[in-house]
Amino acid sequence: MHVFKILRPEEWAALHRQGETAGAPIDVADGYVHFSTAAQLAETAARHFAGAEGLMVLAASSDALGAALKWEVSRGGAEFPHLYRALRLSDAVWVREMPLHDGRHVLPEGVAP
Repeated sequence: MHVFKILRPEEWAALHRQGETAGAPIDVADGYVHFSTAAQLAETAARHFAGAEGLMVLAASSDALGAALKWEVSRGGAEFPHLYRALRLSDAVWVREMPLHDGRHVLPEGVAP
């Protein structure tokens, strides 16, 4: 199964340049990298990235992330995937744009909720 990380342009650039990242400021503050499932991705984008342009979505294999990926209860009692180590560029199965269309983010091809 794939899990997904939304990256702002500067976060994507840093990951691409450095090869790994502790994540966005919220990730650093919380002590883990926030991921979403395919079913959670649209709501995550709307709630935390409303109106943001230039977003990228990174897909990673939950199996390949191994024991560093923990499933923890978050909003509404849903379990969200949290990565307890740096996110590495090598973790990416693919990275795709998440464009805005009429004020809403369009999920990339390959994300089936």
